[in-house]
Amino acid sequence: MVAESGGPEDQKPQSDEARSAFAPPAGTMQPVSPPEEDHPTSEFALPTGVQAESAQSGAGGSSGGGSNSDTLTSAFTPPSTYRAQQSPPAFTPAQGIPMVKLTKEAPWQDRMRTMLRMPVTERPAAESIQRTDDDTGPAVPRVLDLTLRIGELLLAGGEGAEDVEAAMFAVTRSYGLDRSEPTVTFTLLSISHQPSLVDDPVTASRTVRRRGTDYTRLAAVFRLVDDITSEDTEVSLEEAYRRLAEIRRNRHPYPGWVLTAAAGLLAGSASVLVGGGVLVFLVAAAGAMLGDRLAWLCAGRGLPEFYQFTVAAMPPAAMGVALTLTHSTDIRPSAVITGGLFALLPGRALVAGVQDGLTGYYITASARLLEVMYFFIGIVAGVLIILYLGLQLGAELNPEARFTPYNEPVVQILASMALSLAFAVLLQQERSTVLAVTLNGGVAWIVFGAMARTGQISPVAATAVAAGLVGLFGQLFSRYRFHSSLPYITAAIGPLLPGSATYFGLLGVAQNELDTGLASLSTAVATALAIAIGVNLGSEISRLFMGLPGAVGGASRRAAKRTRGF
Repeated sequence: MVAESGGPEDQKPQSDEARSAFAPPAGTMQPVSPPEEDHPTSEFALPTGVQAESAQSGAGGSSGGGSNSDTLTSAFTPPSTYRAQQSPPAFTPAQGIPMVKLTKEAPWQDRMRTMLRMPVTERPAAESIQRTDDDTGPAVPRVLDLTLRIGELLLAGGEGAEDVEAAMFAVTRSYGLDRSEPTVTFTLLSISHQPSLVDDPVTASRTVRRRGTDYTRLAAVFRLVDDITSEDTEVSLEEAYRRLAEIRRNRHPYPGWVLTAAAGLLAGSASVLVGGGVLVFLVAAAGAMLGDRLAWLCAGRGLPEFYQFTVAAMPPAAMGVALTLTHSTDIRPSAVITGGLFALLPGRALVAGVQDGLTGYYITASARLLEVMYFFIGIVAGVLIILYLGLQLGAELNPEARFTPYNEPVVQILASMALSLAFAVLLQQERSTVLAVTLNGGVAWIVFGAMARTGQISPVAATAVAAGLVGLFGQLFSRYRFHSSLPYITAAIGPLLPGSATYFGLLGVAQNELDTGLASLSTAVATALAIAIGVNLGSEISRLFMGLPGAVGGASRRAAKRTRGF
């Protein structure tokens, strides 16, 4: 049977790899010499017995049966029975593809994180979970675009870089793109997919320009990824885009006045933790609410966050200085200022930055910690301006004084739980998670109080242990609800933040007592690092013992080997 063809212009030209090694280049005339003459031949001449392919046969003009049809296809052209969903791995190592099984009962975060930490040659082939309408496979650009949009919401919401990469990796594998590599930095997300070794990779990127704290939106994105990775739920690309658009359009769960009231409750509860009474609670709450409204005003005017933190730190410090000028012995002005600092310290960004550094994402970690430093400098600038003005007015601020907290554990436990509750509202958490994080914050303060005040253990060590329990319980809560662990962790570390050490350090600097001030500020930094490391360690312990039960082939837990020299 003659192979039918539409003509030379309808045929796909042969690739360079598919041509014979003895074929002369295009436009080169092949010399013809008499067979009886013995002289040197051209380097492009064909050996004796090798028949040159004519241009007409390559175009399908000759009728040679199956032999001519074989010359029409490239060596890399997939066979007619090829399907993208049944594509083989990109390459097969010499020792063969290892048999790796990841139990599907484990959360998708653990499965994807384990594969990200595995070498490329040891990753199991992807099993397409979500069906596509076309047998040729999913629309690669659309899958990559959906993946980037999901990663953008997670990164803008404060999620760690490794968890963002795990979510992006899960989405691409669920739609059949197993040879994909996501990359996450502080402001840029990119993902590359290579269909095969001979095809050009498809790369897409997206920039994160605005960040906002909304853990309700973060939880909704996690539910979407969980449905995409689940075999029991069918989520097409159109359905995933629709749900993602709904997540973007959703309003915050709490109105503005509730957030302002939560800022006041947080500052008042923090002032009680450091020894304040009822009057101090009210004054600290009023100062924090005024600072919150001023920060909202600056945000509406388009001022950067650095100036927003500077302005928000001034009212609590001003009220503390005003109480000092009254020379009242029953009121602790330092507790008012400390309460205001508790409401401003960037604990969320600190925990995320240290977590990225511990998991090997050093560029993102450096950017997050630099952001924390700028926020902290803004707070320092605002408080120092007020303290200098207070000293000029004759306010007597004593940096040697220390707080005498209540000797009533019940009052402090209730204050710590109220602080965690207010922090959860400020983070825009879902109402169903507020109770759990409130209890987690109370447990953290009980552990800290028992170790630091009853057991006389170092406050930094006690803070690390309490933060470790917060991270452990946060992971347990997130596994139970298949959510991100941030909503159960970030607000619970609120009572442990180093507000008092920060205040005394700033006061020492304002009074030119640099030794005392720097020592107190170093204690604040050590406490902050202890919180972040403790949270990360508690999370890693929970993943270590509960991550992937039943995994075989050495894939149960892989540590990052990005910086080892062997």
